[in-house]
Amino acid sequence: MSDELKHECGVALLRLRQPLSFYQEKYGTVAYGFSKLSLLMEKQHNRGQDGAGIACVGLDVPPGKPFYHLEKSCTNMPLADLLERISGMIEATRKSPQQNDGTSLSTPFCGEIYLGHLRYGTYGSRTLAACHPMVSDSARRPSTLLVAGNFNLTNTSEVFNHLTSLGYHPKGHQDCEILLTMLSHYLGACYGQLLQAVKEAAQQWDGGFTIGGVIGNGDAFAFRDAAGIRPAYYYLDDEVAVVASEKVAIQTAFNLASDDVKELPAGHLLSIPAKGEVTVQRCLPEAPVRHCVFERIYFSRGNDAEIQQERRALGRAVVPQVLDAIDHDYDHTVFSYIPNTAQVSFHGMLDALDSFRDGHRLRFGMIAVKDAKFRTFISDANHREELFPHVYDVTYGLINPHEDNLVVIDDSIVRGNTMKRAILPILDRLEPKRIVVVSSAPQIRYPDCYGIDMASFGELVAFQACMDLIAERGLQTKFEEAVRRAEKELAKPDREMSNQAAPLYALFTDDELTEGIRRRLLPEHLQAELKIVFLSCDDLRRCIPNHTGDWYFTGNYPTPGGNRVVNQALVNYARNINTRAY
Repeated sequence: MSDELKHECGVALLRLRQPLSFYQEKYGTVAYGFSKLSLLMEKQHNRGQDGAGIACVGLDVPPGKPFYHLEKSCTNMPLADLLERISGMIEATRKSPQQNDGTSLSTPFCGEIYLGHLRYGTYGSRTLAACHPMVSDSARRPSTLLVAGNFNLTNTSEVFNHLTSLGYHPKGHQDCEILLTMLSHYLGACYGQLLQAVKEAAQQWDGGFTIGGVIGNGDAFAFRDAAGIRPAYYYLDDEVAVVASEKVAIQTAFNLASDDVKELPAGHLLSIPAKGEVTVQRCLPEAPVRHCVFERIYFSRGNDAEIQQERRALGRAVVPQVLDAIDHDYDHTVFSYIPNTAQVSFHGMLDALDSFRDGHRLRFGMIAVKDAKFRTFISDANHREELFPHVYDVTYGLINPHEDNLVVIDDSIVRGNTMKRAILPILDRLEPKRIVVVSSAPQIRYPDCYGIDMASFGELVAFQACMDLIAERGLQTKFEEAVRRAEKELAKPDREMSNQAAPLYALFTDDELTEGIRRRLLPEHLQAELKIVFLSCDDLRRCIPNHTGDWYFTGNYPTPGGNRVVNQALVNYARNINTRAY
């Protein structure tokens, strides 16, 4: 993806199901659990680089010693910092064997239960206080709760008010702290009955969430929102119980086949008690399943077998439009992609192009190369602007100047800033006759409120293009009417609201909006002709049929809070209020 887009955190929960001595004898180390958790987190590193945290809970810790260890980091490389520090603690204890009597946590972070988290901050500061796992502490083990999650709630204020009515005094509005307090309250109110406590608490939350947690008595758990917006997978055998945000992380860490790893069903709780059998039970009322499709387009690691197939399908699906954009001129077209996550879709595009070429030579190569080590510390804004295009390098010699078309595929176009300011200007240096930018996702028209960092209309190039068209065609009254309707909708209960931004997009065809986006993305001095191609929503559904969470493309939000957020975002835009809408 050319735009920097923060999103969806990563969660890892690991429960060792045998005594620590078992792992010492079989694998030669008491740190087996920490080693596996480290791998689970490394293989989900794509999901969060603003912070990291690891908690380890021991089952048989004698009184007088802490029964859990917790470390966090929010440095520039938080996961590396965290793993290095904990490894150092473990190694130091190994060198002093008198400190290790073989019981839980006698070696730091060598216990039976692990909870790890990788943070991408869509809201809040980059501080240790914002890093998970978070703890509701108590000297009584059953009253202690550790929680880490991949989530955003749309109704944080409502939940906050509910907690204050119960006599709590939350220190802030951060949703994780509020969620933790609420879970802790209902665990007490339900006398430690985990399933009932989750039912009582989570049914009051509107949003997308995968939550992992550990109770001080050794019970571990994970649960998922009713629509299945945020992903969660698990694996069980006689030695371990594992939950993670991505299937392939579990596969890699434990050398498993794809079928060995199961998806945690939407609205279900996986319970791993300190004593007893692991269970998977429904904890939330049944709702239409709306898995986030952006997970498949971009967020999740592309080495998952199903995601590979889906992303290749996206690349194949845009080919008819691409051929029209180049006038079917294979002989004078070079095909490439925006590194690095669009590579799989690019190969799918090549697959389909090969079947159409009818004897013509297919020309392709890596045109744009992202300079991952490029940094600028110049404080002057004008000088930074001059250096910005150099974030990417180009490969010279592949394009015949003024003769060839250049087709580049990207995962999606959100804001378009990098495309306009960096990518298109450097591609233009190669002097192609025409540049065709292909998005393997549809136009992103609506804010997200379930974990992706695009929470307002002003940052979406598709909405900016819509507003341009409204101004050009004298339809400003339509916009003002939509804003008034949105304000009226906000006075209703969430379940009665409807999306009042959708009628604005309905004023124009997809092609008209694409042309508006093209004009928005067009750099002032671009010499080449510019064309833009977007995947259609119908093609998206055919390519990824099992992930129907497409609200950022269609405005069809999966929870009632989504319609409140989109209406508030529209009002905020009209009133020039620069804040997120939830």
